[in-house]
Amino acid sequence: MPPFVAFAGVLGGLAVVRWAYKTAVRINQELEEMRLSRVAEAAHRGAVQTLKQDPVTGAYRPS
Repeated sequence: MPPFVAFAGVLGGLAVVRWAYKTAVRINQELEEMRLSRVAEAAHRGAVQTLKQDPVTGAYRPS
């Protein structure tokens, strides 16, 4: 009986790992879609600012 319990535990653990992996992939895909839509929206509105180097400090600042 103990080998059966150990085998069942391993199968259960693999099922949990598979579920967690699929959930993480799904969530990352949704976040990537949202990020890309926000970037496309900002580009469409012309809200994306370019950076220019400040000749005095050398730091890059929005133009």
